[in-house]
Amino acid sequence: MGKIYCIIGKSSTGKDTIYKLLLEREDLQLNKIVSYTTRPIRSKETAGEEYNFVDIQEKDRLIEAGKVIEIRCYNTIYGPWFYFTVDDGQVDLENRDYLIIATVESYTKLRDYYGKEKVCPIYIEVDDGVRLERALKREKKQAEPKYEEMCRRYLADSMDFSREKLAEAGIYNIFNNDEDRLDTTDRIAEFIKG
Repeated sequence: MGKIYCIIGKSSTGKDTIYKLLLEREDLQLNKIVSYTTRPIRSKETAGEEYNFVDIQEKDRLIEAGKVIEIRCYNTIYGPWFYFTVDDGQVDLENRDYLIIATVESYTKLRDYYGKEKVCPIYIEVDDGVRLERALKREKKQAEPKYEEMCRRYLADSMDFSREKLAEAGIYNIFNNDEDRLDTTDRIAEFIKG
């Protein structure tokens, strides 16, 4: 019986890097679930890899078809950006384990949809100062840096990932990633292997 492992954390905690490193590990044989978003693609992102990038009309079509498991809307300074998970045939829990990057809210919706025993949260934690430095460094590399959105996201994370919300969702598997992403990845891999 397969499981879905949800990598959860505030922005700039190294979720994307850890996610990629875990997928590369042959000893885990994890498959990715590619979420959907209406936000613009960033430089160095590939459609179908980080996200399935869709427009508002396609999002609405998927909702109307009853395919959307969970959806979140972020009111950015550029307008609303939707992130969502779709039951599009990617998941076969009879035969495979999966990895997805999630929020506290999306984790709970996936857990409710697939069942508590099939969805496991993994929370990545980083000192807020380190996180802000990482976010600024990443944003500077963008063709058109969106500093205002970076700041909005940083501040929103304090509420979205509060200790109370983590406890309420039953998220207790916490891994610190202040220093060495490879070490963090190894610790998470050991946790997944049980």
